[in-house]
Amino acid sequence: MSVMPPTGWDREESPFHAGELAIQRRLGIDEKMDRAGRRSIRTYMPDQHREFFAQLPFILAGTVDPDGQPWASILTGRPGFLATPDDRTLTIAARPLPGDPATLVPGAAIGLLGIEPPTRRRNRANGTVTRADADGITVAIRQSFGNCPKYIQARTPEPFEPAPGMVPPRESAGLDDADRARIAAADTFFIATAHAAAEAGAAGGADVSHRGGKPGFVRVEGDRLTFPDFVGNFLFNTLGNLALEPRAGLLIPDYATGDLLYLAARAEIIWDGPEVDAWEGAQRLVRLDVTRAIRLAGALPFRWSAPEYSPALERTGIWQK
Repeated sequence: MSVMPPTGWDREESPFHAGELAIQRRLGIDEKMDRAGRRSIRTYMPDQHREFFAQLPFILAGTVDPDGQPWASILTGRPGFLATPDDRTLTIAARPLPGDPATLVPGAAIGLLGIEPPTRRRNRANGTVTRADADGITVAIRQSFGNCPKYIQARTPEPFEPAPGMVPPRESAGLDDADRARIAAADTFFIATAHAAAEAGAAGGADVSHRGGKPGFVRVEGDRLTFPDFVGNFLFNTLGNLALEPRAGLLIPDYATGDLLYLAARAEIIWDGPEVDAWEGAQRLVRLDVTRAIRLAGALPFRWSAPEYSPALERTGIWQK
């Protein structure tokens, strides 16, 4: 007879690292979140997560390059390319798209976000790469947990075969006018962060998170971006990492063309003040100074339906021109 895994967090140490704990204490919710985290964050994948990953045609990944810069990436394949031989192992039969800056080598920290836009379901799995070769990677899971569907725009992907021959990536130290227009019109992006220090234990590593809002929820000023942090699940994975390591990586997809914009940036959290108060729905703001941009034209092998915006966005605003 198989042995059922324990429910919740099965370690004495906190499921949160020092940065996440500091923010929870700042807001007076640390004791509440300790109880919630020990119930909802696991060191294994429950069956519903394993079944969910197996049906997805893509997964988001957060990794860290040799210089310590986080990057957000997307890995794609036919449903079934994500598999779970057991509840603590995830295999990905795919490699990053050509030109993607991800570093996938054995021993590397990786954060994974499985997201199903038509249903707004999403589940997270963070861990360590144990195998990386031409066929894909294997990840040993350290943390697994679900996320609420807030701020996800429902849109349906359709497989699309990119034109033969790769358009070389375009790189620069900052944004161009086309980038700024794309970001200003975006309703979704993904952000990778990391806290890989040894003292973080099982709560540390790399992370990738979803951010959504009405088109115009990201303010663009030259090479500086500012976006609101809305009410969420109070785990503070992204902000907790940024509190300790300000570098971040953004991935901004163009759902109409399949273009991908990768950004490296340094972040600052703006906790309060008139700028926060003036923003409808914002709990705080995150300011990002872009240090590198990589553009892949038509690389995403999907085209998408028009978005159905999240009902949660009714309580949020946009930056006024």
